[in-house]
Amino acid sequence: MLAASGVALHFLFPEYGDQLLCLRRLVLPYPTITHKKSKMSNENFIVREPLLDPKQRVVGYDLTWQEAGSDGTQAGEAELNALLAFVADQLTSKKDGWLLGNKILFLEASPALLRGDAIKRIPAASTVLTLHSADLADPDTLSAVKGLRAEGYGVSLRGADVMKEQLLPDISHVEVRFSAGDFAAQARRYAAFKKSSVRMLGRPVTTWQDYDACAMLGLDAFVGKLHLTPRAGNRPKGLNPAQQIIVQIMNMVGQNENIQKIEEVFKRDPGLSYELLRFINSAAFGLKTEVQSLRSALALLGYEALFQWLSLLLATASSSGYSPVLMETAIIRGRFSELLGQQHLPKGESENLFVAGIFSLLDRLLGVSMDEVLASIKLSDDVAAALLTRSGPYGPYVALAEACELNSPLIGPLSSSLKISPTEVNAAHLSALAWAQNLGM
Repeated sequence: MLAASGVALHFLFPEYGDQLLCLRRLVLPYPTITHKKSKMSNENFIVREPLLDPKQRVVGYDLTWQEAGSDGTQAGEAELNALLAFVADQLTSKKDGWLLGNKILFLEASPALLRGDAIKRIPAASTVLTLHSADLADPDTLSAVKGLRAEGYGVSLRGADVMKEQLLPDISHVEVRFSAGDFAAQARRYAAFKKSSVRMLGRPVTTWQDYDACAMLGLDAFVGKLHLTPRAGNRPKGLNPAQQIIVQIMNMVGQNENIQKIEEVFKRDPGLSYELLRFINSAAFGLKTEVQSLRSALALLGYEALFQWLSLLLATASSSGYSPVLMETAIIRGRFSELLGQQHLPKGESENLFVAGIFSLLDRLLGVSMDEVLASIKLSDDVAAALLTRSGPYGPYVALAEACELNSPLIGPLSSSLKISPTEVNAAHLSALAWAQNLGM
């Protein structure tokens, strides 16, 4: 369906008000996935959970390591060393530095790992190492923690007694458990932390009701499964007016409708028309003269790239009340799925994976069933099969990207069935995270 051209995209969608969504390097050619040399186990997969702040923004990711075929048990020292080294190689570059921008990584550590070289390859300001409270009883470990803290690394404590304030000078974060039935007692218990520099991380926070309660308690960040859960509220369901126009154009593009007719629909939305012209005249195209007509812009862009651009617009033009983490997860899943298929599907097929991946959460973004989504948007049978049942040629790729969000034991079997190595999966995963950051997520 898609065989995208090499372009870059910058646009501001008006429904976001003050939120600037800068979409860059939307369509091919993408940078080739490079597997930089790292001493890492070839039987491990990176899994992630997003960290939210009290304003629902994604401020970082909690990365853990899963052995192929395991149930998500804790990785050993060698695997953690490999994780750190691999992450450092994939997410840092001499030209651009830390590719996740201001996002922070939480990484589970061990006392021996604190004295290794792998940690020093990740920017201190972007790294928080998670230790168990019992680890600090060892003088050598405590000394290593003090040294890392002096260099700017964060240290998060798990299983700590939050009343032991003597631990505060040596840590930056402390994990706390939330109990819905003990709100008043927790408010008193956590009050001391509000006056200190220690930040409280709630884990696990699995419902938006618990999230709101934790935010009221003064917690600073939250880890749970909220990235796949729409925010409850009285937001309208289905397509908003902006999305209806986008879907109409997508259906026309999918049917290879005449450019003149597509142009007429664009003219009904001045904002969308403006962004198309702004996009085509961006420096990425390197045009010698400015394009001033919509028809010329559409002809230069082409149907394939236009369809992929509109797919991303549709996912990001949600009605009020959406959860930003859900939108980001959809975008990462789309890019992740696409990268997984680039080396394993015929040329041009991986672009279908971008659409399948990003649309796999469109039902939750819109608050309607997937059948209703497919009734509105005319997609190929193969993409529809991936969305409905994770079947067909694209379904397993979307399922693999999805499994890496859930620490699912299906990661290994899916990877094996697709003949994609753990190294390829991990590189695609981290590349997708960096790409989303480039979009301003």
